[in-house]
Amino acid sequence: MRLLQTLADILARNKLSSDPSTQLFGPFNSRFQRRWRKPTVNARTRLEGRTLDTKLDKLLINLVKLKAILSLEHLMSTRKRGPFTSVQLMSRWRSIVGINVSIGAFIHKYPHIFKVFNHPIQRNLCCRITGEMKGLLEDEERAVRMLELDSVRKIKKLLMMSVNGQLHIHALRLIQRELGLPSDFRESILAKYSGDFRLVNLEIVELVDRDEELGVAVIEKWRENEFTEKWLSEYETRYAFPISFPTGFIIGRGMREKMKNWQRLPYVKPYERKEAVRVRTCGGLERFEKHAVGIIHELLCLTVEKLVEVERLAHFRKDFAMEVNIRELILKHPGIFYISIKGSSQVVFLREAYSRGCLVEPNPIYVVRRRMLELISMGCRNTRALSASKETQEKKLECRGHEGVSARDGDWVLPILESAKDRSLER
Repeated sequence: MRLLQTLADILARNKLSSDPSTQLFGPFNSRFQRRWRKPTVNARTRLEGRTLDTKLDKLLINLVKLKAILSLEHLMSTRKRGPFTSVQLMSRWRSIVGINVSIGAFIHKYPHIFKVFNHPIQRNLCCRITGEMKGLLEDEERAVRMLELDSVRKIKKLLMMSVNGQLHIHALRLIQRELGLPSDFRESILAKYSGDFRLVNLEIVELVDRDEELGVAVIEKWRENEFTEKWLSEYETRYAFPISFPTGFIIGRGMREKMKNWQRLPYVKPYERKEAVRVRTCGGLERFEKHAVGIIHELLCLTVEKLVEVERLAHFRKDFAMEVNIRELILKHPGIFYISIKGSSQVVFLREAYSRGCLVEPNPIYVVRRRMLELISMGCRNTRALSASKETQEKKLECRGHEGVSARDGDWVLPILESAKDRSLER
């Protein structure tokens, strides 16, 4: 009786559910089978399931803070009343800068960058940039001006990678800080070096003549090093890329063989003449994607900090003939690139250029920006010690000013020598 009752309950449930996929499995509905569906693999699933790199994520968090601080400094510098701004006025810039907390709480977090004081006449709370931060900003601008010829070389290499030797100035303007270009690069570089660049119109720049000496990718040095020092064959290194997976990355079954075949796959290099790649041929899609990987790799090598926002890379798709989903392409190669989503945008890093969150081969602009990040990471630490040391230095300068002439180095040696001479005479 109990068996019949359970069978009756199963039949009643099956009658209520009209969808075959929702029916329970039993002796009277065994003809319905659930079809196995292959899990979808796209850019979203790859982004959610990627192995995290905590060092690069932490670096990006500090870079986002530095970006907000530089935006505040730019807005403060545009004020004509003086080198300071009232905190009440700065509170209106919160949406422009992109800060989630209040301006007052934000500037109090970084006393090494912002100096808060009361206005002597109006008695309201004001803020200005500290001398240390101003010095770093001047050092950065000086380094950018010093590397002017390097900026010319970078723009020429980007134009040589394009299909017809032309680029949109708007695309260059979006990554001018990443490339280390001056803010007025249109006048100071493009118009100044008219023998190298030609302005087709207001928004397009063209390369006058190709320089074949610059047509060598940065990765070719690594390939030559692998060939000469590690005694690897040319077949293994001619089209290979350096791969380093993050800690905790799991290499799946058959992945090593796929990577080995992909490393050996020939492709059109970034500075070679563009040829029509038939995608429908055998290996055509893989070669087309590897060509796009080579262009992104070379562009990241030309940047100061070997990183750039993914959305800004999309502005180079037509100029570089990269008609692919750039984010999905980057996520397919976690050993070459790393996407961090800390902040409001997605930033791609070149993995081989970093070691423990620091650049392997630093440059003058990166060194200055790294010192800015150190001020951010200090937070509220050592503020009392710094203020005390500044007060003591000021007091010493005042005392020396009252005395007129300061004591010279080496004056204390004369009494010691005279005492030693007297002792020798007494003996």
